[in-house]
Amino acid sequence: MNTELRDFLDYLRFEKRYADNTLIAYRRDLEALAEAIDESWDRVKSHHIAAFIAKLHARALAPRSLQRTLSSVRSFFTYLEKQGVVAQNPAATVRAPKVKNKLPNTLDADKAAKLFDFEAKTKLDKRDLALVELFYGSGLRLSEVVNLDIRDVDLDTGFATALGKGRKTRQVPLGSYCIAALRSWLATRGCVEPTAPLFTSREERRISPRTVQQRLKKLSIRQLGNNELHPHMLRHSFASHLLESSSDLRAVQELLGHADISTTQIYTHLDFQHLAKVYDAAHPRADKQDD
Repeated sequence: MNTELRDFLDYLRFEKRYADNTLIAYRRDLEALAEAIDESWDRVKSHHIAAFIAKLHARALAPRSLQRTLSSVRSFFTYLEKQGVVAQNPAATVRAPKVKNKLPNTLDADKAAKLFDFEAKTKLDKRDLALVELFYGSGLRLSEVVNLDIRDVDLDTGFATALGKGRKTRQVPLGSYCIAALRSWLATRGCVEPTAPLFTSREERRISPRTVQQRLKKLSIRQLGNNELHPHMLRHSFASHLLESSSDLRAVQELLGHADISTTQIYTHLDFQHLAKVYDAAHPRADKQDD
């Protein structure tokens, strides 16, 4: 790896504090660029970048992956421009194929109620109920939930402190059902240190993301008759249901931990879909008549 690329990755790791998986993606993208372009960075032009993206496109790389790769390249050359290595960013004018926005799947209010309609008698059931209550009640990401320690959750004040993307912390409120489920789960653990993981496996180790995904699918089969439930669906459901009730996009942005409100705006489309369905079902002029 050349010096500029190594320095850039160090910058992302230590100054921007990017997550390990993000760093791996950046490194993979930029090493592929270095292999494809036989020029020093200061001699790279926009046509080199365009040819690189076109080559990946010809390999049937998905538009979203191409967008991510191009974003990595742009960030790298922006860094080099600030360091005085290049005069301008050659990737600034290059465009990748457009990504077709896919609206996230959500649970409607009835299915959400059905998901929670069971009595948690066993230790695992109590843990699983606490998990789904936390996902749906707070909008936390999977990585944020599995990394919570007991000390991060204040059940008396009703708040949890999560470490999100970019290692930024934020507080999210906990509803009464979530607090009750967490109390019930923690009661099965006995006396544990505040630094212990909030959610553990059968072996009393910190629960893994994969285990959470598997348990939600099992719960979905039992309660909803399908295996489509996943943590992000609960996060999406949290956001869309909150927006339907409050219409406060800024509040939803803060609760989700989105750095840019444009990321949150996808939920306004979900809300519009809901309104359109209500219109179609209720308005006397909604049904289109044939000419």
